[in-house]
Amino acid sequence: MKDKAIIVEGLGKKYRLGQETKSKRYKTIQEEIINFPKRFLKNLKTDITEFWALKDVSFEVKQGEVLGIIGRNGAGKSTLLKILSRITDPTEGHIDIYGRVGSLLEVGTGFHPELTGRENIYLSGAILGLKRWEINNKFDEIVQFSEIESFLDTPSKHYSSGMYMRLAFSVAAHLEPEILVVDEVLAVGDMAFQKKCLGKMQEVSKDGRTILFVSHDMGAIIRICSRAIIMKDGKTVFDDIPTNAINEYSKLIEDNHQLTTSVYHYESITLDERLKIFKINRVEILNSADGRFTVHWQEAIKLMVEFQISEDILDLVFGFGLKTQTGQYLFVNHCNFQKDLDIEKLLTGRHSIIVECPGFLSPGIYSIVLGAEHNIGHENIFHFESLNLKILEYSIDGMTKGLNLPGYFNIPVQFQILT
Repeated sequence: MKDKAIIVEGLGKKYRLGQETKSKRYKTIQEEIINFPKRFLKNLKTDITEFWALKDVSFEVKQGEVLGIIGRNGAGKSTLLKILSRITDPTEGHIDIYGRVGSLLEVGTGFHPELTGRENIYLSGAILGLKRWEINNKFDEIVQFSEIESFLDTPSKHYSSGMYMRLAFSVAAHLEPEILVVDEVLAVGDMAFQKKCLGKMQEVSKDGRTILFVSHDMGAIIRICSRAIIMKDGKTVFDDIPTNAINEYSKLIEDNHQLTTSVYHYESITLDERLKIFKINRVEILNSADGRFTVHWQEAIKLMVEFQISEDILDLVFGFGLKTQTGQYLFVNHCNFQKDLDIEKLLTGRHSIIVECPGFLSPGIYSIVLGAEHNIGHENIFHFESLNLKILEYSIDGMTKGLNLPGYFNIPVQFQILT
């Protein structure tokens, strides 16, 4: 077992849907006596159903290995990491962990909002079992990497989601836990900082530390992971090198026809649960070919995004792009509301934006990238890229000429012969 960092055997996590959450308020004896018959009858109800977020999950991770975990939303990835980080307990199975675990999960996890950034650094180090002098030795590196030195003595409840993530990642990476667990949170930061984080994880892995990395960015999985597993419906269904895992994942997406309807509804998706500044309600393909997230070959992509904001936003920038199933960006473009639409301030409430781009892509499945940021300071307030779009293998008139040509783009080219 000396070369093992994590051993997971028969892991399962069950939730009971429909069960009333217990109140945190203390009750009097009189209230308990009066409510006893009501509680007894509730226990007899049969409408409480069981949901297994994880079921019979087993795998091993070697010391120094970088394991990527991929899968659709709801596949059980985050539940698995929460159990490995000891945030929640498993219902069945067991885990053996050899080494200290540093976790970077949802934005806001692990820091106390009333404490300053400086105090949270020392708190995180203490939780990892480090002495104060050990934290002092790493303190300057943490602050320098996080790039938030000016706000170090500000309570973290006043941090933006990007600032929170910068400090949280810097703490997790520099306090040298033997095992680093990273969920899909790097999307909060700007592109330059995301690249910086991925570079740091590669550096950490070279030092022999173990990393578990959940991401929808297949390019990042390929770059830093030595192995990847696919999760589906709470189970691990594939385990191999990253390129093979991503190819298998692409097949699963297409075989399972995850492109259900032309309207995709979101349920409270936001990167900052504390502020909820920007939230997307739904995304709709206006020119769907068959009532799903599909568009005919050579036809323009017309997308409508309905979103709401909880406060007035100055100088909003909205971004749209497409990626391949392996995580390679094909393009990203953006709309500056002030410069392009002559809207300086977007008022609190619900809004819709229509995005249209020409049909230049070859048939296949692509991942839609949506994002929003304040142009001032380039602070990301939303990022999402787990929604798939399929370009059908035939045009609107049934034409299929040239579909076997390689490449992602199908761009018209003019030819002329001179005799």
